Amino acid sequence: MTFEEIKNLLTDKFGPDVILGEEPTGRQPALIIQPEAIAQVCLELRDNDKTWFDFLASLTGVDYGIEENIFGVVYHLASIPYKSSLTLKVRKYHDRNREELPSFPTVSEVWKTADWHEREAFDLVGIRFENHPDLRRILLPDDWEGYPLRKDYKVQEYYNGIKVD
Repeated sequence: MTFEEIKNLLTDKFGPDVILGEEPTGRQPALIIQPEAIAQVCLELRDNDKTWFDFLASLTGVDYGIEENIFGVVYHLASIPYKSSLTLKVRKYHDRNREELPSFPTVSEVWKTADWHEREAFDLVGIRFENHPDLRRILLPDDWEGYPLRKDYKVQEYYNGIKVD
């Protein structure tokens, strides 16, 4: 299916509000999806016999900057049978001064590999994935302070008595 056909398939199934925007040019055309609908959209793209995006190649958490206070997730989907790919993005504003983390629905029930990808985004960017089966740090120690890939991250001077460079 073409990019436009996938767009039409999603708007026919979920309504026109499911797609908030698009980035049709470049090497990886992307659809910007309503954050609350991402799991249902991914399930449809995986199970629909016209798209069959059976492989989540990667999932990345993104901090769009201190001025914007926008956090997002980028999903790179691949269809092995159809030899095609698609990029989906979700974004939302999040006040950095709040105790709670920015949050998006998990897609770990759609693709099992999302379990680890989402844990990495949680660990490094501080994005919470709602209903994730085991959301905890995966690369850093459990008592590590902060999220190293955030734009406002400040490296702690010492960790357990050891100087951090």
